[in-house]
Amino acid sequence: MHPNPTPRPRTLRRTMAATAAVLAAVGSLSLVGATGAAAATPSGAPSGVCDPAVDKPVHDILNSKVEAVVTDFSAVNVAPGTTGQRYQTLTRVDTVTTTVNRSTEISASAGFLFFKVSATVGFSVQTTTSSTTTTTASTTWNFNQPGYYGLYRGTQKVSGEYVEYTCARAGAIGFWLNTTPNGKGTFTTFGYPEEGTVSCASPEAAGTLRNAARQRLGC
Repeated sequence: MHPNPTPRPRTLRRTMAATAAVLAAVGSLSLVGATGAAAATPSGAPSGVCDPAVDKPVHDILNSKVEAVVTDFSAVNVAPGTTGQRYQTLTRVDTVTTTVNRSTEISASAGFLFFKVSATVGFSVQTTTSSTTTTTASTTWNFNQPGYYGLYRGTQKVSGEYVEYTCARAGAIGFWLNTTPNGKGTFTTFGYPEEGTVSCASPEAAGTLRNAARQRLGC
């Protein structure tokens, strides 16, 4: 296998009964967490002495925000007599990229930061250099009812501030030192992608990815 395969468009075959009732049921099962600040209680620098040869940097999450972001979208008007299967490539409308201190170059140390972020927000996030542009959203849908639908793909964007403590040596002992540039750093990452269908006929919970997609329909 080639060590660096070229990313290929990802095609997901999905059959959906696109009635308002089914859309409402899907919405109740696949809601993305509402936008808001995640609970993060800064713990401060680790206590006690340390060993620079053994102890890895420790990250303290100062605050974090979770935001539902629609990355790919397409509006489809299914007229009477045109129902059935159709293949649709969504249009990219937004992008989320992992960054640390506004840089897209993610170091091994930053990977530890993102593991701490996952623990803070309660779901897995990207821990390496990554972007939502690496795949194309191309999907086969089956519409059995006429209507105006929004096809979407999106994710949970997580951003916030952190502090990194590194074990430094002072004579015969080690101590924890804040080595974050300017004393406080920033991060951005995102969770797993979600795809689905929404319509104006079915309301969605505020702050969710489905509601963000529904708003793009002008509902």
